[in-house]
Amino acid sequence: MNQADILFTNALVITMDDAFRQYFPGAVAVQGDHIVAVGSESDLRQAWEGKETIDCQGRIVMPGLINAHTHVPMTLLRGLADDLRLDVWLMGYMMPVEREFVSPDFVKLGTQLACAEMIRSGTTCFADMYYFEESVAEGAAEAGLRAICGSSVLKFPSPDAKFYEEALAYTRTFIQKWKGHPLIIPSVAPHAPYTTTPEILKACMEMAVEFDVPLQIHLAETAQEVEAIRNETGMPVIPYMKKHHLFNAKVIAAHCVHIDEGEIRALHNVGAGVAHNPSSNLKLASGSAPVRKMNDLHVKVGIGTDGPASNNDLDMFEEMRLASFVAKLQTGDPTAVPARTAVLMATRGSAAACHIGDITGSLTVGKRADLILVDSNPVHNMPYFLRDKNAAYARLVYATKSTDVTDTMVNGKWLMRNRQVLTLDEKALVSRSMEYARRIDAFLTTREKSVLSKLVAIGGAMEEESFEVQMKVRIADVAPVLAALKKPEIAVEYMKHYRQFDTYFLFAGSSQGRLRYREDELIGEKDEIVSARARLTLIGQDPLYPMQEQVLLSRSRYLAPAGNSLRFYREYFKPSSEVEVQKDRQRYLVRFRDTDFYINIDQVTKPELGSFLEVKSRTWSKADAEQKSKLVHELLKFLGGAETDIVTKDYLEIVLGL
Repeated sequence: MNQADILFTNALVITMDDAFRQYFPGAVAVQGDHIVAVGSESDLRQAWEGKETIDCQGRIVMPGLINAHTHVPMTLLRGLADDLRLDVWLMGYMMPVEREFVSPDFVKLGTQLACAEMIRSGTTCFADMYYFEESVAEGAAEAGLRAICGSSVLKFPSPDAKFYEEALAYTRTFIQKWKGHPLIIPSVAPHAPYTTTPEILKACMEMAVEFDVPLQIHLAETAQEVEAIRNETGMPVIPYMKKHHLFNAKVIAAHCVHIDEGEIRALHNVGAGVAHNPSSNLKLASGSAPVRKMNDLHVKVGIGTDGPASNNDLDMFEEMRLASFVAKLQTGDPTAVPARTAVLMATRGSAAACHIGDITGSLTVGKRADLILVDSNPVHNMPYFLRDKNAAYARLVYATKSTDVTDTMVNGKWLMRNRQVLTLDEKALVSRSMEYARRIDAFLTTREKSVLSKLVAIGGAMEEESFEVQMKVRIADVAPVLAALKKPEIAVEYMKHYRQFDTYFLFAGSSQGRLRYREDELIGEKDEIVSARARLTLIGQDPLYPMQEQVLLSRSRYLAPAGNSLRFYREYFKPSSEVEVQKDRQRYLVRFRDTDFYINIDQVTKPELGSFLEVKSRTWSKADAEQKSKLVHELLKFLGGAETDIVTKDYLEIVLGL
């Protein structure tokens, strides 16, 4: 007689194995961290005895659910701002709060609050991408949940990295520390094509391949994203990712809402996994992924919740139900995603999509003992029928609630018994989360009166995602500069002539920043006005980031179109004072030493400040910024600028005497 640590008996065993075997009455034997036997109760009782035998009383024993995409620390932002336009939600609330509050403590607390919710609702594994991912790993490991933890990499500053090089270095250290952990699978997570660069994608892919870990990324979530990438690159999202060899890695692609059949076939051919997030896509009006076509073409499709700030929960039973319903509505076919397929996607399908199908996702001998017990006998699930094998899946998807989960086990260890969470202090987590809520409420109460919030409320506001290396000098005569621009060492791509009329709104208090209303007049060859535009720019109060030898890296800014009059904005924003600056600008895009630079030759006429030469270049990288700062000096010298005349202030600061 074989001996197991635990023998589950008198259960409806739903294995989710390749043959979709079910056993009733069935039994499961667990030894250590893995499953050693699955089958009918009569067969297992003849071959196995357990140190502990558990009478499941007819409950369902099934694989734990696997959340293929989420951002678990955002439990602390749940319900913060709902039913808003995406730009208002993101710019006015999520990003300001994350900048202010996200820290290792915030991340670990949010993770463990999420873990308590997931343990209660039958999730035994989740794929996460966020900041300070080591704290996510710590929180999940302490809670006892399995997790694929993706360290985010973006081209602009994030809470845990000023530059993407820092994010990559953090990720490398994180992977080295956690690889081989029994519960935590570290991964790299370039956020999305539009928040990264080809250089970042390449570096992330190579790191994922080097360490043989998954790569998580958002792909084709919104129609706007897809259109922007097509306009910029001339190709759809998936081919663009293939061009940059992203799929050399084990990719977990979140969303994939707006992709065509050719892209679906490409995902299958490269072995990528897709995380379908029905609730989030519906709530944010992003659309719905073509899941039926993905399944028909044998793509590895799992189900995720996305973050609890955009869902707003981590309930995988709800996601199974929605995945089935949305596909039926989308196709007009009630058989599009039947219940069995929905359960498959949330278990074995999610495991395959996350590239961990060899260790979890089904009740199969040799796999980890990640399982849940579900009470299928509440009033809302009665009666039940046994003649149809698919009826059990229908009960799980169409009638079962996450609160029907009674017990949760991961890696052979109990995380919840008889609805009591064993590994976390839920009361303490709730209390600490409310402390953060009070602080965030106070922060937003003040911020909702801010210039930024008013700017976002106008609509169309966006954060500028690039840094600019910049240097400026006074010049007495523009002629030498114009002559230098004709030399062969410089290739002029184009020149535009503007008259710019700037009105700066100043506000009491150091935290408001300065709002610039600019009217640009594009001047033609005959000194006529060719076109005009107006826009608003919110310039932060943070000091510029110094590079070397008085070269500066520009602060982040918020931009919005200005469709109303200056008078309207004056009355709307109510500045405490105003400053006007007018200038004539010749703007050149040039190539110098194989690098693109913008050159501005400015004549400031109001007030009469004289002429200035300014050199700028966009950058995403600290190393790139440092290299370009050296070239800025070379270019200024080549153009005839004297380093003794360097100006480290903008025009407003010069006028104000700051």
